[in-house]
Amino acid sequence: MRYTHLGRSGLEVSRICLGCMGFGGDTPGVHDWAVGEEDSRAIIAHALEAGINFFDTANVYSLGTSEEIVGRALRDMADRDEVVIATKVYFPLRGRTSPNSGGLSRKAIMQELEHSLRRLGTDYVDLYQIHRWDDRTPIDETLAALDDAVHSGKVRYIGASSMWAWQFATALHTSELHGWSAFVSMQNHYNLLHREEEREMLPLCADRGIGVIPWSPLARGKLARPWDETTRRA
Repeated sequence: MRYTHLGRSGLEVSRICLGCMGFGGDTPGVHDWAVGEEDSRAIIAHALEAGINFFDTANVYSLGTSEEIVGRALRDMADRDEVVIATKVYFPLRGRTSPNSGGLSRKAIMQELEHSLRRLGTDYVDLYQIHRWDDRTPIDETLAALDDAVHSGKVRYIGASSMWAWQFATALHTSELHGWSAFVSMQNHYNLLHREEEREMLPLCADRGIGVIPWSPLARGKLARPWDETTRRA
């Protein structure tokens, strides 16, 4: 396995990150393509054997079950200091209807971080990412809360996901302006079939030394197997 620094940070991660969105099939009401805990653990074990040290999940994946599965598996199979756990905040868990159950307000970030730590069974997250841009919360509030989370020791680094390049540039500038912890990574939708990010986001990340973590790199399997009638583009 090859390893690299995540952007300009000192954090070393495997070139391949195991995405854990598909874990938690035992949970009622989740995607029918998600796999149960037994299969999830087998995948995690194989990843560790291959040298992968980077695992990405989110508070909303399988209603939180993905975080629980990842946390239990890594506690059983690896030393905490040897793995990099990434999770995300923004979306409310299905069924939560309180006004502050989602988004990127200070209240939402702090409460969801505590929930994620509990589900993961750890006292810190290596990479805490905002899952989307929040139009209803000032970016200053979001970044100040993330900076506090870093200084509390509960978060090592912060990252972002799925937004326009101008929004990401605004966030980076705001962090610099205030001397706050800055995003070290961008998790964006990018593969050989979806290349929109080449217009603005990837050049921005290259210029600013931001690590890129493409999601859906195999286009939900379309690039991993022969095309047939079910995969042919209409």
